[in-house]
Amino acid sequence: MEFQAVKIQTPEGANVVLGQSHFIKTIEDLYEILVSSVPGGKFGIAFCESSGPCLIRSVGTDEALREEAVGNAQAVGAGHFFVVILRDAYPINVLNAIKQCQEVCSIYCASANPIEVIVAITPQGRGVMGVVDGLPPKGVETAGDVAARKDFLRKIGYKL
Repeated sequence: MEFQAVKIQTPEGANVVLGQSHFIKTIEDLYEILVSSVPGGKFGIAFCESSGPCLIRSVGTDEALREEAVGNAQAVGAGHFFVVILRDAYPINVLNAIKQCQEVCSIYCASANPIEVIVAITPQGRGVMGVVDGLPPKGVETAGDVAARKDFLRKIGYKL
């Protein structure tokens, strides 16, 4: 077995949700979830089919984000892996709905940070072992950092 770290390409100003699902209709169900959760939001989705023709299925409301999702799905190349790239929306707007999708088995991450997917490669194929999401901690927040965090949440409208 071999391990490989695959860097996810995230467009400027976008967020990514990575997960595992189990059925061909995932692509349509995720589309319906996203389009109804964030009307007017831009997104692209790619899903790696794991049997039959083993195609990467894709859809989206923004062609560039759809293509970016496909490129990331190709780079990871693991069965039943999906990539959602969002713009004009945050994962917090869609994550619970995605988790409730009947086909979704797990969410690996939802982030705008730099992401690496750790892939195991065997004679059968490729599988996601986990992700590296962002950078390691540089310290513990101070009172000033707490105030900055609270101000940021209010600035983007998530707190009063």
